[in-house]
Amino acid sequence: MRAVIVNCTLKPSPEPSNTEALAQVVADALEKDGVTVDWVRAVDHDIKPGVESDMGDGDAWPGIRRQILAAEILIIATPTWVGRPSSVAQRVIERMDAMISETDRQGRPVAYDKVAGVVNTGNEDGAHHVISEIAGALGDIGFTVPGQAWTYWHLGPGAGPNYLDDQRGHDWAAKTGRAMAANLATVARALAATPMPAPPD
Repeated sequence: MRAVIVNCTLKPSPEPSNTEALAQVVADALEKDGVTVDWVRAVDHDIKPGVESDMGDGDAWPGIRRQILAAEILIIATPTWVGRPSSVAQRVIERMDAMISETDRQGRPVAYDKVAGVVNTGNEDGAHHVISEIAGALGDIGFTVPGQAWTYWHLGPGAGPNYLDDQRGHDWAAKTGRAMAANLATVARALAATPMPAPPD
């Protein structure tokens, strides 16, 4: 079983990413459960604006799309900026919009039988809003979002330290991340055993 984590930090490699640090907790738990984890730092790639699967010359999205479709588990990891998912996360979701109308040989949306979750970090409140926006979009696209398929780290309203700079709340975020990993892997295995049928006419 394979998972792909799309880190939607605004920081290009090799800058340290608070969001990646928390997502690594989930990745470690998945790998301990026998899941192979691949990473994409979206900002490192030239993901063109648009809502098609391939926006033409130089577009890096088709390769990332192939990684997502080759995995059973997708995790969108994003910081909070101005109370919302990052602009990079929004770009990724917009590009996945094309998947809504794409089907496999059985006439099923290409995201069927794939599960998805969300990792969120930030030094201001707003985690539940960010998680609900991304989880709702992933559900529209066709992913299955299990119960408690998210984790986050925030220290409340107002400016403050970052995840990598402050250890407060790490135990809760890590415990929730391990639960997230377990739920994603469990539901992915259930869908592999009993695939979803094509939508009715």
